[in-house]
Amino acid sequence: MTVPELGVGMDKAEFGRLLRAARQRSLLTLESLAEASGVSVRAISNMERGQSLPRQATLSELMDALELDEQERRRFVEASMRRTERAPRQLPPDLATFRGRTEALAAVHRITSHVAGHGAHVVISAIGGMAGVGKTALAVHWAHQEADRFPDGQLYVNLRGFEDSGRPLSPGDALAGFLEALGVPSSSVPRGLEERSALFRERTASRRLIVVLDNARDEEQVRPLLPASTGCLTIITSRSQLSGLAVTEGATLVGLDVWTREEALAALAARIGEERCRAEPRAAAELVELCGFLPLAVAIVGAQVSASPQLPLGPVVRELRDSRPRLDALSSGDRRVDVRAVFSWSYRALTPGTARFFRFLALHPGPSVSAEAAASLAGIGMAEARRHLRELISANLLSRDAEGRYVLHDLVRAYGAELVEEERDDRLGAQTRLLDYLRHNARLANRLLGRAESEPPEPPADGVVRITFDTREGALDWFRQEESTVAAALRSLDDPRLLWFRVNTQDWVSYYSVTGRWTEEIETKRIGLEAALLLDEPTAVARNSASLARALAETGRTEEADQQVELLLGLLHRLGPVERAATERSIGWVRGRQKRHAEALHHARRALEIYRAEGDDGAAAREMNAVGWYLALLGRYEETIALCEEAVPLLRRHRNVRIEAAARDTMGYARQRLGDLDAAMADYRESLRLYGEGFDGYNQAEVLDHLATAQQERGDRAGARESWLRAADLLSAINSPRAARMRANAQALDTPPNPA
Repeated sequence: MTVPELGVGMDKAEFGRLLRAARQRSLLTLESLAEASGVSVRAISNMERGQSLPRQATLSELMDALELDEQERRRFVEASMRRTERAPRQLPPDLATFRGRTEALAAVHRITSHVAGHGAHVVISAIGGMAGVGKTALAVHWAHQEADRFPDGQLYVNLRGFEDSGRPLSPGDALAGFLEALGVPSSSVPRGLEERSALFRERTASRRLIVVLDNARDEEQVRPLLPASTGCLTIITSRSQLSGLAVTEGATLVGLDVWTREEALAALAARIGEERCRAEPRAAAELVELCGFLPLAVAIVGAQVSASPQLPLGPVVRELRDSRPRLDALSSGDRRVDVRAVFSWSYRALTPGTARFFRFLALHPGPSVSAEAAASLAGIGMAEARRHLRELISANLLSRDAEGRYVLHDLVRAYGAELVEEERDDRLGAQTRLLDYLRHNARLANRLLGRAESEPPEPPADGVVRITFDTREGALDWFRQEESTVAAALRSLDDPRLLWFRVNTQDWVSYYSVTGRWTEEIETKRIGLEAALLLDEPTAVARNSASLARALAETGRTEEADQQVELLLGLLHRLGPVERAATERSIGWVRGRQKRHAEALHHARRALEIYRAEGDDGAAAREMNAVGWYLALLGRYEETIALCEEAVPLLRRHRNVRIEAAARDTMGYARQRLGDLDAAMADYRESLRLYGEGFDGYNQAEVLDHLATAQQERGDRAGARESWLRAADLLSAINSPRAARMRANAQALDTPPNPA
């Protein structure tokens, strides 16, 4: 009996199965393995039942006692580490100034004691209360206190149920984020909500996790996100009561009211100092009363008072008492509860530059913002932006998430957006700068991903931050940092004057292609195509439709790809020569991916004819390789070699390294079919070298696949196996489904050939 292969989703349960299989194969009981290893029976039993993983010393003792060979030991070590490496840690930081909530904490800790205890059942707690009452603070504090009891990590999502945009996060999008955090590749995330929810329950079935669903809109938004494991604790916060969850899901409802007077005073003292509260006890008491004992309001006032240590509390109280009007969403007949007054007082305490910066920050479309994007919104430099950010954090108008990005509370953002209208700030100018920041820097970043455009990027608008990229990883980090902003901008910035951004996202599509983010690429291009059709711009329609068709073909969605090809064919007569050639080229690529090689050749030849007629030697040389490839796939190998040999000098002259690499691969493919293995493998290796210069792992994998077949044909099974494994690793890195085929080819060579 062999030890099963590890998968990407390896967890404690699978390590337990490995351990049990090895013990049974060795004919050992729990007791005899415990005696041989020195590990207790209880510890071994817990491991086999998927409740724990061994420490390094314990693992070594178990492997020695089981007398595992080198391969089995490697698998045990990999299994014991995989879950630790993949355990999500998404909780925002706990507040150092958290105070009070004694009764609420006692209640929630009683809830936690039921997780996987005697008579274990699914544990769900919904914390409800008004905006700013501290629901998120309590949930995060509780989760941090209990984190050690849930070793498989914590998942957190802001469901954005109550935001001015009126666009709560869909359960499907939230599940996609959770599944990726649990190790599911983006390309493997199902499209449907029910399928995503089922996969989420499957992935959490044997885990002990904390799941925090923050700022939920209603029960329907939450239900698909609930794990079914008795080892999970789910904490939900919402301004709604979510009583339906108590009826149908057995959730425990925790109602959170404003602080008591004592709790609010303790929280104020934690921020401004006990001495100031003791020096003016009546003013301190009235101050928290004017804040309505609302935690958010007390925090903001406390931060501002703390910033002015010489200011008595009396003037602060008088200003708050006389300030009007209130935030409409929190209007009340009780004059003491005036959150807008608190926000206004905090806002007026800002320096003029920071006040302006705060207003522009409120226009950011996403849930969190990077410092660079914030600076671009305001049209200022990074040093100045960081000063404003520090001032806003100290005023508690801004916080930071687990990734270090800046977060405006939804009420604070609403207040800032109102101020933009009151001050008649240039909303369109700020939004244009943000989109220009995303467009310009994506173009620069792509130069390090081997996807640079032939022409340099247009200069950005004044005030847009330009990122300096030194490494490929730095470029990828920037893309990852801003992808949530791009997604939010595509969905929410619907001013007709900003539609240009939706139809010009090719640089972001290139990032999605490099990283195998096919789902995001398809969604982005659908939005771009819709905008292009709305604008009725044929060139924009062609570019977006062609990119969408290629992504659909790559993911095997043939019928949808065909729909885009039909759209492109009907558009050809409206395009100029250059765009018509590019469109023919894209159609040929799609048909080639669909193995409709004769059609692919037809469209590639039409593109080549146009490029030649236009006198564009560089584009013509690129297309000559495409024509040569389709000729090779049709068995016309001599024509392929002649055409590619003609193209290579032109490609070198135009410094098109990537297509020169493709031409070398094409020639190798043709020469291999003609039986010239030495020349074929030389071409393949030169192609690999050239693709390596451009960090093009996707196409390197394609060439390695071809090289492996030549090595196998020559009888070099070990070389072929190594090439296919390298291809599998490269494709796995970009979540390509073809990685499995490469790995299967390599594994097939593990079996010795039958003797002749």
